[in-house]
Amino acid sequence: MVRVSTLVILAGIVLLFIPIPPVATVSGVIVILIGLALRFLTDL
Repeated sequence: MVRVSTLVILAGIVLLFIPIPPVATVSGVIVILIGLALRFLTDL
């Protein structure tokens, strides 16, 4: 079973490669940080 935080981190990594630099890069980093917070603070 894949953890939700892993899926969120992977979604953030995918956002980093979308060719809309300012929006995708900032949102990608934010999504990765949310995924890391889910991993460390919860069991998701």
